[in-house]
Amino acid sequence: MRHDRGLWLAVGIIMVILGTLVHGSPSWTASGAETMHGRGNVHGALPTMRNDDRGPVAALTMIGGDGGRSPGNTLMSAPTPKRPPSHGDAGPGPKIATVLLPGESPLVSFRILFNVGAASDPPGKEGVAALTAAMLSQGGSRQMTYEQIVQAMYPLATSFTAQVDKEMTVFYGTTHRDNLETYYRIISDMLLDPGWREEDFTRLKTEAINFLKVNLRSSNDEELGKEELYNFIYEGHPYGHHNRGRVGALEKLTLADVKAFYRQHYTQANLVIGLAGGYPPDFPERVITDFRRLPPGSPTRLKLPPPPPIRGLKMRIIQKETRATAISFGFPIPVNRSHPDWPALWLVRSYFGEHRSSNSYLFQRMREIRGLNYGDYAYIEYFPRGMFQFYPDPNLARQQQIFQVWIRPVEPRNAHFALRIALYELKKLVDRGMTREDFEATRQYLSKFVNLMVRTQDRRLGYALDSRYYGIGEFTQYVRRALARLTLDDVNRVIKKYLQYKNIKIVVVTKDARGFRDAVASNRPSPIHYPAPKPKEILQEDEIIAHFHLDLRPEDIEIVPVERVFQ
Repeated sequence: MRHDRGLWLAVGIIMVILGTLVHGSPSWTASGAETMHGRGNVHGALPTMRNDDRGPVAALTMIGGDGGRSPGNTLMSAPTPKRPPSHGDAGPGPKIATVLLPGESPLVSFRILFNVGAASDPPGKEGVAALTAAMLSQGGSRQMTYEQIVQAMYPLATSFTAQVDKEMTVFYGTTHRDNLETYYRIISDMLLDPGWREEDFTRLKTEAINFLKVNLRSSNDEELGKEELYNFIYEGHPYGHHNRGRVGALEKLTLADVKAFYRQHYTQANLVIGLAGGYPPDFPERVITDFRRLPPGSPTRLKLPPPPPIRGLKMRIIQKETRATAISFGFPIPVNRSHPDWPALWLVRSYFGEHRSSNSYLFQRMREIRGLNYGDYAYIEYFPRGMFQFYPDPNLARQQQIFQVWIRPVEPRNAHFALRIALYELKKLVDRGMTREDFEATRQYLSKFVNLMVRTQDRRLGYALDSRYYGIGEFTQYVRRALARLTLDDVNRVIKKYLQYKNIKIVVVTKDARGFRDAVASNRPSPIHYPAPKPKEILQEDEIIAHFHLDLRPEDIEIVPVERVFQ
């Protein structure tokens, strides 16, 4: 509907005043009770048009960039369906939480987050959370098929993406404010009035199964090893399956299972509406009113057991026909972003293995000096798809995290040495701590790097939602203030308190699984093979590393055929 500009302006001013009285300042706000629920990762098949750091990419998927600009002042006409009455019409329901970042940008970013994820998959139905999100973002609405939605969004140069993690499901996209009415009409129908077509369900279930069987098992040793490490560490725990589910469970899921999950968890109590950019002043209240159509519900309060204890070194070798050997290892840590020791541990992680940084310690010791592989990194928060991006995605918030080292694939003949050197360097870090020079350099680096993590409007909105989850305030300010207060003693204290090298789970993806098991269990020397001579001091240290003792017995090592992973 088009309004007279004067009337529109008057209404906008009134809504700003009312919004300020109800919600406080129109700057960054996070209303609603703090929760500890939060993600998984779903890839779509059809292309979308968006602009991001990788240049123009073509559609509508479940995991992709920061939206895109629409050409000129194009405003597409789309059907305006008459929506049926629903649960929200009966009464006000619970207060719907919001995170609002109004600004002058011509773009408007949406992050519509539900505090539920793969950790809420019922036993035997692992994958229903991700499949529900796929049906909403790639299954069409009652009024429009998915193909029609893709066609409608193409000239808007935008997308609508779903991301599912253990405790969060977020739907996000960005559009030009000139196209806001059309875009919002489409995406709100997708979430509030889903199509639930059987053919879409069959297509998306098949895609999910193929993602686990083909994409991870067959085509991506690096992500395969990293994801299986989480399954290994969290065996018997709500985190103990891939966010997309298990193949056997997915094969049995029905459309009725998806609808039931939607009815139970897609409620006002689990909802957080995130908006950023140049939206009209009255727009947030309009969105809240529309989403009152969801049932009131009760918050999904996920009470997690502690991760299973790890006693000693434990190894799982995935046997697969592959040319290289991929290695990941880690252990649980009782620290997430809300913990007072998180900034210090985050600094340690950056020094030891900052993602895609050639200055990090492991990178220097393993790649630069010895040329073992493409890179070696460390994490204290879940970081999927690391081989495809430089910065972690927002809205992967979790109550529980692990310390993880990712050794990118190495030549099989150097794999035993690569595992040894990574554990050897971790031991040195724990035993010796960081030097003042390294501490100061890392702190200075992170004080600037944190700005890159929120470099776009959409990412700022995502991190604001995460800050609400963790209760820490605006992310960049939180980090810089914490870094400014840190001392070297603080950092070396958290190293001693949280890091260790004796109780670790290790996942290896390799062709000769038995040969690797026998070499590791026997602790036979593992000299590194160089294509060219190295300095004497490096060769002397290599000799020490080649004999570094790994306390792994044959009974601590299991071999798993790749066909059984994610089954």
